[in-house]
Amino acid sequence: MQLSVIQRILGILLSLFSTTLLVPAAIGLIYGDGAVVPFLAAFVLTLLTGFLLFWPVRHETRSLRLRDSFVVVVSFWLVLGISGCLPLLLYRPLDLSVTAAIFESMSGLTTTGATVLTNLDSQPHAILFYRQQVQWLGGMGIIVLAIAILPTLGMGGMALYRAETPGPTKEKLTPRIASTAKALWIIYLSLTFACAAAYYVAGMSAFDAIGHSFSTVAIGGFSTHDASIGFFDSRAVERIAVLFMLLSGVNFALHFLALRSRRLSSYLEDFEFKTFIVFLSCLILLSAVYLWLTGTSSLSDSFQDSLFQVVSIGTTTGYTIEGYSAWAGFLPVLLLFASFVGGCAGSTGGGMKVIRIVLLFKQGYRELVRLLHPNATLLVKVGRNTMTGQHIDVVWGFFAAYVAVLTIMLLLLMAAGLDQETAFSAVVACLNNLGPGLGEVRTNYASLGDFPLAVLSLAMVFGRLEIFTLLVIFTPAFWNK
Repeated sequence: MQLSVIQRILGILLSLFSTTLLVPAAIGLIYGDGAVVPFLAAFVLTLLTGFLLFWPVRHETRSLRLRDSFVVVVSFWLVLGISGCLPLLLYRPLDLSVTAAIFESMSGLTTTGATVLTNLDSQPHAILFYRQQVQWLGGMGIIVLAIAILPTLGMGGMALYRAETPGPTKEKLTPRIASTAKALWIIYLSLTFACAAAYYVAGMSAFDAIGHSFSTVAIGGFSTHDASIGFFDSRAVERIAVLFMLLSGVNFALHFLALRSRRLSSYLEDFEFKTFIVFLSCLILLSAVYLWLTGTSSLSDSFQDSLFQVVSIGTTTGYTIEGYSAWAGFLPVLLLFASFVGGCAGSTGGGMKVIRIVLLFKQGYRELVRLLHPNATLLVKVGRNTMTGQHIDVVWGFFAAYVAVLTIMLLLLMAAGLDQETAFSAVVACLNNLGPGLGEVRTNYASLGDFPLAVLSLAMVFGRLEIFTLLVIFTPAFWNK
C-alpha cells in the first residue's frame, strides 16, 4: 500500500471540493437571506485539511496501483460525506445532529435524494442551492472531474475511473482516460444546460430551473420545495423532467457514440437501451390502467401521473408529484421494486443496472433449459455479443453481495425498532440511491434516530460504489501482500 500516494491524491481531491463551497456562499450574498458564513468557514476548514494532506507528500511521483485506487475512492467518499456536512452543521437554525448532517450530505453526494430536512420553502437560498449542487457533483463524480481537469498530476486516472464508475463495464470513449473524462463531463454539462433552459421556459424561476436541472440530470431527486416537482403543478415541467431523467438514465457512452456518428440509430442498436425503454413502458402502461380501473383518476391523468412517477422511481431519481406511497393496491411496492433495476450501466442512475438484470434472467433461463437438455451447449447473448462465463460469475457475485448487504442492513434497522415496511423500504431506497420510501420515510427521514441514519448512510455509499468497491477492502485477500 502506497500511503503517501493515497494521501497526496486525497489532499488534491479535498482541495478541489473545497472550491465548490464558494458557489453557495456567493448565492447567499446575492439573495442576502443568511448562511454565508457557514460556507466560508467550511471552505477554509476543507481547504486547510486538503492542504495539510497534500503538502508533506507534494513531491510524490509514483502512480496509483490497483489496490491504492480502491482505498482512494472509498476514503474520499467517506471523507467527502463528512466534509460536505460542515455547512449544514455550522448553520445552526437547521439544528442537525452530526449523524443527520452526514446523512444529508451523503444523500446528496450519492444522488440518493433522501432528506432529513423539512420546511425547505423557508430555508436560505444558499442551503437549497448547496443541496442541489452536491447532487450534481456526485452524479458524474468528483473523481472523474479531477481526472478531466487535472490530468497532469499523475493520479493513476484509469485505476480511479474503473473504481468509481458505475456499471459492470468501464468503457473508455477515447484512447486517453483524461479525454474520456472530459467527454463525459461535456455531455453532462450540455444536458444540464439544456434541462435548465427548458425548465425556465416552462415557467420556473432561474434559481429553481438551475437547481432542478442539477438534480434531474444527476438523477438525484433533491428539490428546493417540500412538494418536490408537484410544487409547480405543471404538466410541461413534468414532461421536461421525464425527458431528461430518461436521457440521464441512458449509458453516457451511448450519447457519445450518437453524437460522434450523428446517428440516432446508435440508441436503437443498443440492447440495454431497448430493454430499458420497454421495461419502463410496460410499467407505465400497467400503472396507468390500474389507477384508472381503481377510480384513482381519469384515464388521461392516470397516464400522465404514471408516466412521471414510473420514470422518476424507475430511474431512481425520486421526484414526486403526489406521494406514490398513497397510490392504490400494489403500485407503491411495484415501483419500489422497479428501483432495483435502475438506469443503464454508465448512467447517473442507481439500482443494479439494466444489463445486470438482463444477464440474471438470461442465465436463469439457460439453467431451466439445461434441465431438459443437460448436454446442450447454450450461450448467453446480449444483442449480438456472447457473454463469457466470467461475465456471468461477476454478475451473480454482485447479486449475492447485494442481497447480503440488503439483508444485514434490513435486520439492523428492525433491531433498532423500525417496522418492517419502513425498514425494508428505507434500505431499498438508500441502497438503490432512490430516496423516498414507504411508511415513516415516505416523505423524509427526519423521524429516524442516529443509528438508523448511520446504517442508511453506509447503504448509500454501498449503492453509489456498487457494493464491490467498498466491500473489497474488508476482505483478507485485499490486505495480503
